Amino acid sequence: MDLPAELSTYLEDWKTEHTVAFALLGSYARGDAGPHSDVDVVRFVDDDKHEDEAQTFLLGSRERVTRRHEYVSAMHNPQRWLVVRSTVTPSQVESWFSEPEQALNIIAGLRDGRALWDQNGQFAAIQYRAKEFKWTEALQKKADRLAGKELVGWIEEAHKGLEGLQRNDTGRLLNSRFGLSWGLAWVMRLHRGVFSTSDNTFFSDVIGAVGPETRWARLLHQAFGIATESDGEPYTLRKEVTAGLLLYCETFSLLKESLPLDYFLLIEATVQRIRSELEYNVRGSEGGP
Repeated sequence: MDLPAELSTYLEDWKTEHTVAFALLGSYARGDAGPHSDVDVVRFVDDDKHEDEAQTFLLGSRERVTRRHEYVSAMHNPQRWLVVRSTVTPSQVESWFSEPEQALNIIAGLRDGRALWDQNGQFAAIQYRAKEFKWTEALQKKADRLAGKELVGWIEEAHKGLEGLQRNDTGRLLNSRFGLSWGLAWVMRLHRGVFSTSDNTFFSDVIGAVGPETRWARLLHQAFGIATESDGEPYTLRKEVTAGLLLYCETFSLLKESLPLDYFLLIEATVQRIRSELEYNVRGSEGGP
């Protein structure tokens, strides 16, 4: 996919005295963009005081889209591109290389990035660091502590899931499903140090790291609702949440040796509660005591 011809003009508009580089990341940088892909432009600045929120633009004409009907028309125009411009400060760059959650999401994308304007080689230097980056023992230790913190954070969702199953409460079940699928996938990415080239590949990346034939991988498929019953029927919401609860327990089993003690005790208590409640529910459904 070609970049919008007007992008270079907009880059000039977006330059300030503190801008040191523009880079293209994402699918357009990798060369696998499709007709609905957005264009990810990163503006690097030389001072932390000039941080700015990400902004979204529709390019394809120098005319600005200012009214709702113009926006709707623009989105249906195949010559329009959705451009997301983010601004990155020096401190943010350093966090990419020192904070595990940042590194896992950014480093691979940086390696594939393309400079759009890099007069003094600032982006080239950052990209070189990304290509030379190593996942160290210190980063792993920080990642495991963060994974434990995340598991503690999803305890509330586990409780919502148990309560939702007991009450057959759709709202509680929907609330719990996110943490017991997306949340637990992220926990495992942290624990295994799984880099992703794109947020679109996180699922296959983490499955590949853990192993597609493992119980953890099977439960993740079920928790996301992309598994089917033996008769080919899709999983119900209740079964997705049940799978997510079991996934929480399985995640703990795989991580427990690396969890800090303060997190371990909370998570272990939650796992015991999940197992007890699910076993009780099974006995009850079978007419047991």
